[in-house]
Amino acid sequence: MTPFQRKRVLYQGGFFVLFLFAPVFDLLRFDLIQGHLIVFGQPWTLGLDDYLAGRISNTQMALNILLWVIVPILLLATAFLGIAWRWGRLYCGWLCPHFSVVETINQLVRKASGKQSIWDKKPGPPWHPDGTPAPTDTRYWLLAIPFALAFAFLWAVALLTYLLPPAEVYGNLFELSPTRNQALFIGAGTVVLFIEFTFARHLFCRYACAAGMFQSLVWMSNRQAMVVGYQRERARDCAGCQSFCDHVCPMRLKPRNIKRLMFACTQCGQCIDACETVQRNNPDGSLLSWIAGQQALQADGSQGLLVSEPAAAKFKATVEPSNLASTPVNAPVELLHGRM
Repeated sequence: MTPFQRKRVLYQGGFFVLFLFAPVFDLLRFDLIQGHLIVFGQPWTLGLDDYLAGRISNTQMALNILLWVIVPILLLATAFLGIAWRWGRLYCGWLCPHFSVVETINQLVRKASGKQSIWDKKPGPPWHPDGTPAPTDTRYWLLAIPFALAFAFLWAVALLTYLLPPAEVYGNLFELSPTRNQALFIGAGTVVLFIEFTFARHLFCRYACAAGMFQSLVWMSNRQAMVVGYQRERARDCAGCQSFCDHVCPMRLKPRNIKRLMFACTQCGQCIDACETVQRNNPDGSLLSWIAGQQALQADGSQGLLVSEPAAAKFKATVEPSNLASTPVNAPVELLHGRM
């Protein structure tokens, strides 16, 4: 694991712990019994009881809704989507507690079958990008399935603690005496999440997660946002590689594609790390890298191909007025299409 990926795993692990314990310490939860949010141990109410009792006016109630509902939602949405506009699905790849489960189970499934998903058409290479063996052993299914079930149960319980007092939920579970509704919620949640973790991990992230979809839509609207760039003119350097960048992607994307085909990219950077490892002895370095701004604009696929920074600079120099007189008419076309 590269230092970059170790840092990402630390962020994921920290946020997963926060996801589990935020309700326990009353950092954030909605208490159905009390009927209001609790944020950092304080009740987050609109004063509805006072309004119904006539202790506050219509104006004060409207102001409460504005200050305690509309403004916080707008601020959070602006921050969340603002990050997505510039960096893409950064939350998904670096924080999301669901995606960390997806990646964990993916690795167990890969060790069991050679594929990160049962929907992959064929197994990946029998070695890692650094050349070390990547053997498969069907006995890993004995870990993958229980892990999926355990994560499903843990998620179901955690979600319930966001709705009911955590002390009550965990106390009832410890005594093996949950209420009927608690048992139904945990049971149904565990079954649904187990099916999802087993069969549709990355598919849920790509097609069903609302938070992910909104991030992707905002990211796609910014043609200069950070994206994985591919130096297509060096494609010959990929000849000796087993498409490791494709095989390591937890979302089962093909990183060498244009941006519109990378709609669900979570900016995890595993493809870049794999390419850097494979090309570690190449003086030209990795073919994949983070790009943004004008480089991303040139590589967004609007012309049907990706143009790297050197090619773009050469094209710009070719069409400068001082060079037009000595430049053949078809030079720009040859530049864009002749470097494939």
